Formats: sequence, C-alpha cells, structure tokens
Amino acid sequence: MIKVIIVDDEPLALDILETFIDKMPDLKLVTRCNNALEAHEALKNHSIDIMFLDIQMPQLTGIDFVKTLANPPMVIFTTAYSEYAVEGFELNAVDYLLKPIAFERFTKSVNKAIEKMKSQSAEISSINEEDGFFFVKADKKFIKVNFDDILYIEGLKDYVIIRQDTSRVITLQTMKSLEAKLPSTVFRRIHRSYILNINKIKAVVGNMVEIVEKGQAKHIPIGKNYRDALLELINQNKL
Repeated sequence: MIKVIIVDDEPLALDILETFIDKMPDLKLVTRCNNALEAHEALKNHSIDIMFLDIQMPQLTGIDFVKTLANPPMVIFTTAYSEYAVEGFELNAVDYLLKPIAFERFTKSVNKAIEKMKSQSAEISSINEEDGFFFVKADKKFIKVNFDDILYIEGLKDYVIIRQDTSRVITLQTMKSLEAKLPSTVFRRIHRSYILNINKIKAVVGNMVEIVEKGQAKHIPIGKNYRDALLELINQNKL
C-alpha cells in the first residue's frame, strides 16, 4: 500500500481528496492535516510515500513547509492559484494540481508519483546482507559498493550520496527507500539526512557521532528522533 496524507486548511478540499483516495485501492490515507504543523507531526510519526499539500495555508505555506524538510515524501501540490506552479516544481514536486481537481487529473498525478517511486527503487539492486555488497546505478553504469567501504550516506532531495573514504557515489534514490533495503545490523539512520555505517563509529560526543574521513575527524549530527535508538545500540554493546 502507498501511504498518503492530505494537508489543506479547507474541509471541502480534504473531503474531495479523501474521496478520490478511497477510490484507488493502492492508496491508504494515513491522516488528514489542517496545516503544516499537523503535517510535520504526521511525517515524524508515520512513514509517508505521497503528500498532497495545499500551498495557501495560514502560519506556514505549503512551499515554505517543504523547504523545511530534509527528506520530504513525494509532494503533489494542490492550489487554486496557478502562479505558484514554477516555484512548486523547483522544489522537485511530482505534480501540481489546480483546484477544482478532477478525478481523472488526480489519477494521472498519482500514477506519475508511482512511476517515480519505481524508478528510484530500481536504481539500487536488492541487498543481501550475507553478500556484503550491492550494485548502484550511477553515471550510466552499475557500480559495486562494498558495505565495508561505506562511511555514511547523505540525503540530498531525490538523491543520496554514498560517501566512501576516497570516493563518493551519487544516485537517484530517497533516504527512506534506501534505509528500508540496507541491513540494520550494519547501517543505522541517525538523522533525517544521514545513514551511518555503525562499524565506522569512533565516538559519540553529545549530539554528534565521530568518524574518520580522509584521515580527519568528521562529526555527523544525531537527530532527536533517532537519538534513543542509537543510545540503545550503544548500551547493548558497551562493556
């Protein structure tokens, strides 16, 4: 199931989109949000694939809200104002639905998001922990990446940067989809923008993890939503 949320300050708009979502068996509505603050909580507490996001909302606009997210889900903007289209697409939005939204146009937008998700998922081969490596598509070829060579993985919008000690690999992929493929015994998400090879940890200092990159100490922040899980891992392995 593809998990979605709706964010809009107009009850009628929420009702219409919920009706459309109910007609599509592959979609599951996780929650309805009346503003960006509610949506922020929903994204913290749920794994969301697609967010239908109104632009004109009180307190924080949809466009400004997306700018605050390090790794947003697929975003489909919904609005009555066509002048925001260019700015919306500059934020890598999947689509831009102009109100009133027709069901046919809605389905076209959803299918576009699904195809994008499939494309991203195909950029990295299935990962078997016992193999100790995987292949990733980058620069029009498939590159072999060994677990032991990875220091950390950094998210950058729809791309991830696989950082190795002497090189890096950039591929089309979301942090969420990559995290789901990687073995949790080797890799842990410690921040919205970082997945860390736990074998590379040299120290944990306050809200930072220290590793060594190119012979120098490198400090990576620990997100508050990931801190407890990391501390639990440390407690399980400390003497």
